[in-house]
Amino acid sequence: MISVVIVGTGNVAQNLYQAFEKSNDVTIMQIIGRNREHLTFVKNNIAISTTYNEIAAADIYILAISDDAIKLVAESFKNVDGIVAHTSGATSLEALQSAKRPGIFYPLQTFTKGKIISFDDIPICVEATSEEDLHLLKKLGKKLSNTVVEIDSEQRKTLHVAAVFVNNFTNYMYTIGSEICNEHKIDFKLLQPLIKETAAKLDILTPLQSQTGPAKRGDQKTLHNHLQIIKDKHQRELYTLLSNAIKEKHGKEL
Repeated sequence: MISVVIVGTGNVAQNLYQAFEKSNDVTIMQIIGRNREHLTFVKNNIAISTTYNEIAAADIYILAISDDAIKLVAESFKNVDGIVAHTSGATSLEALQSAKRPGIFYPLQTFTKGKIISFDDIPICVEATSEEDLHLLKKLGKKLSNTVVEIDSEQRKTLHVAAVFVNNFTNYMYTIGSEICNEHKIDFKLLQPLIKETAAKLDILTPLQSQTGPAKRGDQKTLHNHLQIIKDKHQRELYTLLSNAIKEKHGKEL
């Protein structure tokens, strides 16, 4: 049985809480958050606290908090004997230098307020300063996920950059697509099967192999027609920038 304390009340903290609650091999000793009103998601008589005055004993303390707060909050855990691990993709292990046993427990996924998701297929990236701590973090990760990998801080930062491209930027493309549909009174849901198929192709093809569209084909006529439809200046600039990038990648000249 692995005992954990979760620090934080945001999307990651709430999803971890739900996942650990379902595991027969993990015991949640305490949830710590700054605001008692934000701790209402905690059930089953699990101890809660809004201060660091009485920290429960645990094997692992998970800091599911904002990147900027990690170093400061870690100071409050400098005397605990368990592993102190943060969940950030962009923050190095050095931010936990005040802890006796620093670690990383980074679930590579997008977490949205009010949506609880399964951890089964979420990669969990771990890092630690000793083999013993690394083993324990991997063990905890395997209680939740089918994919647990050891990745150092530099690799994790790079992975986070890649994640921004495939998730955050892609979602912004969905936003633009939705705005264009709304402007012309078209139901955005008509595009959802296309979105799903685009992602599903990556199970059998590389992103480079699965690229389609007028930019890859060098279909200048269609590209110009699209630009006539797009009225927003910034959307036109983005369309041109991305089309040129795709053409260059696939060897098509303007």
